[in-house]
Amino acid sequence: MIGSHRLRRLAPLGVAAVLALALAACAQSYPNSTFTPHSDLGRSIDFLWNRLMFFGTIVFVLVEGALIYVVIRYRRRSEDVTPPQTHGHVLLEITWTLIPAAILAFIAVPTVRTIFQTQAPAPANSLVIDVYGHQWWWEFRYPQYNFTTANEIYIPKGRTVDLVLHSKDVIHSFWVPQLAGKRDAIPNHTNHIWFTPDSNMATTVWNGFCTEYCGDSHGEMHFRVVTVNPDQFASWVTRQQAPGFFSPPPAPAAPAAPAAGAAPAAPAAPTPAAPTATPAQLAAYILPRAEVPDYAIPHTPFPDAIKFDDKLQGDPAAGEKLFVGAGTCNACHTVAGNPLAVGMIGPNLTHVGSRIAIAAGMYVNDKPHLSRWIKNARLMKSGVLMPTLGKGQYDPQTKATTPSGLSDQQVADLVAYLQALK
Repeated sequence: MIGSHRLRRLAPLGVAAVLALALAACAQSYPNSTFTPHSDLGRSIDFLWNRLMFFGTIVFVLVEGALIYVVIRYRRRSEDVTPPQTHGHVLLEITWTLIPAAILAFIAVPTVRTIFQTQAPAPANSLVIDVYGHQWWWEFRYPQYNFTTANEIYIPKGRTVDLVLHSKDVIHSFWVPQLAGKRDAIPNHTNHIWFTPDSNMATTVWNGFCTEYCGDSHGEMHFRVVTVNPDQFASWVTRQQAPGFFSPPPAPAAPAAPAAGAAPAAPAAPTPAAPTATPAQLAAYILPRAEVPDYAIPHTPFPDAIKFDDKLQGDPAAGEKLFVGAGTCNACHTVAGNPLAVGMIGPNLTHVGSRIAIAAGMYVNDKPHLSRWIKNARLMKSGVLMPTLGKGQYDPQTKATTPSGLSDQQVADLVAYLQALK
């Protein structure tokens, strides 16, 4: 009686759960689903999954059907009748051994074939990208084009991409659900995963994740993959190869005229000009923000505890001086073309202004989020190496308040400089 009352009380909850699942299944967009593959590797995995599910369903139906039949057919009908005792049946035992063996053979063949397909070396003309997992962000190097980026890659549709996976600290796992399967990035070991994005799909952005627990901020170790046309990719590469100057450097001052009667000064040795972006590089392709799908734009709110005056206007020239000042950003970050910014600890920031997100996909790349990230990154993302730079900010790792640091105006200048690096 008590059990039936409890079941009646739980019945509405069960109905609500079923309705919730049914409504969830009616959604039109599944941006992180593996069941809509857009590459050869994704379709190989999808085919294997469908085959295993097909045979697994057959086995489930047959086994459960036989179990229900036995339960009903041989149920106890009387307290006074002893059921017949069975001590063995050779034919039955052979049958239920051969049937699973045959099913396993049907499963093993496509499984082994898919393993060989996915473990084979990539084609010789593949686009090679060296992937390095860090706690907790991704570094991407294009060795064929000699540039580095972070947390965001562009790949051309219709061309095989060979991702060479490494780890700088602990085990990570690389996964882009609609493009490729999972593959671990292991310290002191090189892994490969390669795939060819479909040539007929639209230019768009795909979410990527770390799927191997790697520490405090494992759940916020994301990245973005942008699939573009081959000509758009070539244009984007041109831009990435450009130095990270927000404007051409000032022209050198003219030498002063010698004083009357003085011997003319010896000509000074020519100073090599700092590299600047060409007009073609400045006009190169970057996916417009308006074309980035909403699912690829993070909506994480910043902590209310970090106060910042968003009305402040930054000066990018002053921000560049701060960036390369002693003990600031250049100690950890690189900006290609700037000889004073060659740090290797944090992400490469050469073209950070063009990226969709910051903090490995945790926050959208805009002024409010970037300002607060610079001011107190450790309060915005657990365990990051980036120090607390804002003056008077509480550091959750050191459990202390920063006595000196950057003012809000200095932070605004840095933001203006970084956002100009496109």
